[in-house]
Amino acid sequence: MKKFDFLVLGSGIAGLTFALRVAPRSSVAILTKKNRAESNTNYAQGGIASVTGKDDSFELHVRDTLEAGAGMCREDVVRAIVEEGPARIRDLIQLGMEFTESGARADDGSRVLDLTREGGHSRRRILHARDMTGHEIERTLLAAIARQPSIRIFENHMAIDLVTRHKLGQAGTNACLGAYVLDNETSQVEIFSARVTVLATGGCGKVYLYTTNPDIATGDGVAMAYRAGAPIANMEFIQFHPTCLYHPKAKSFLISEAVRGEGGVLKNLAGEEFMETVHPMKSLAPRDIVARAIDSEMKRSGADHVVLDITHKPAKEIIRRFPNIYQTCLRHGMDITREPIPVVPAAHYQCGGVVTDLNGATGLEGLYALGEVACTGLHGANRLASNSLLEALVCSHRAAEKILSSIPPENTGAIRAWQSGSAANADELVVVSHNWDEIRRLMWDYVGIVRTNKRLQRAQKRVANLQEEIHEYYWNFKVTPDLLELRNIATVAELIIRCALQRPESRGLHENLDHPRPDPQWACRDTVVRKIG
Repeated sequence: MKKFDFLVLGSGIAGLTFALRVAPRSSVAILTKKNRAESNTNYAQGGIASVTGKDDSFELHVRDTLEAGAGMCREDVVRAIVEEGPARIRDLIQLGMEFTESGARADDGSRVLDLTREGGHSRRRILHARDMTGHEIERTLLAAIARQPSIRIFENHMAIDLVTRHKLGQAGTNACLGAYVLDNETSQVEIFSARVTVLATGGCGKVYLYTTNPDIATGDGVAMAYRAGAPIANMEFIQFHPTCLYHPKAKSFLISEAVRGEGGVLKNLAGEEFMETVHPMKSLAPRDIVARAIDSEMKRSGADHVVLDITHKPAKEIIRRFPNIYQTCLRHGMDITREPIPVVPAAHYQCGGVVTDLNGATGLEGLYALGEVACTGLHGANRLASNSLLEALVCSHRAAEKILSSIPPENTGAIRAWQSGSAANADELVVVSHNWDEIRRLMWDYVGIVRTNKRLQRAQKRVANLQEEIHEYYWNFKVTPDLLELRNIATVAELIIRCALQRPESRGLHENLDHPRPDPQWACRDTVVRKIG
């Protein structure tokens, strides 16, 4: 058994920020199921929303967030995160983060950071590192982590389940004591014991057939927390990014919202700007509105995609601002300075998750959740662009400060060893692969951008049947990363459907044709699910 003061599951901005804050006074284990840089953070293109411009204010950022959230944001949470944002940005810069500069100078002679604008924002307030902001954040934080001797990173280690007092049959208030963890290289299951366990596992985009997320985004944290007894909320609010590159070999490459912020215009295949009649902000409308408009336009015309046109901008300006997008599209035979970019919506971000307070504390003692895996109340029914990295920074800092003020005692109870099943055979692995594909396709077809009660009920029945098969495999065969991820996406699919069936209205990212309008009684009312027994 490996003992640490803190066990952090995930190596994105939330997990690394938290680990850095607590490392000087404790021992920390960071687990990541691939390599340390493989996280949703690393793929984030746009940037971090924070009030730094002279024409901006906290009130404007709060207002934009509340409007995007469609009546589901917790205003106290929004205000706290927005107001603490600038200080956390300064922390990142002190660690070595290199944001893109505008080339101008402030009155005191200091360099001015370049600010861009994204959908739903009334001001230019997105700090970025060209179009590879997440990659630069990951580089900065991992470099800082390397300077902390009290932090150990365990790569290729996947958490199977959380260890809790009640699961071990121990008396007293239920609490998280650590996790059972699969070492992917040795196929051995290890026990990690900790005073505090932090879920920083990111989102669940791979639950859907088309997603902008990397392959690791299988909803592991939400699934584990649910099985451990922590409440989960608002999973019906899955954000579909409006502009994913449409190309068979692009593997759902994201076209940053900043392209629209810099003047990119959405058009149908006939070259018509269809967003003009949809929303006053046109192509810069909030993501839920844009994604539904694209979905509607594709269904109306029968087209497989629409296009995002920024060719009216100078070529040098496009290449300078979006070097990664330019080069990626060029590799796929498209010059975005001369031709529009083919795009489609794709699953992008979960606005719900493990219920937490502003400091990341969950309903289970000793368990914290930070970043996309958490439901703090910031995003409401629709995340405002680039607020996610801000939330991860602020809440990770707050969680560390809160926990360090009163570190929980070490667990002295015994944790029983993991009991493995029999070895899997090739036939069962084929079934795992088939079930994986079936879940992702049925979620896309029945629980996608637009839903109906009948589709949701059909999806619920099919997922329940698949879960019976998965449950049997899980207990009868030795665990593998593929089986564990399948088990988790099936659990998360169940939670998304259950939450969607609870909400008898259309609001934000949840569009139900059987309940086409928002119901005032459901404003600020969460859909909460928790495991019984």
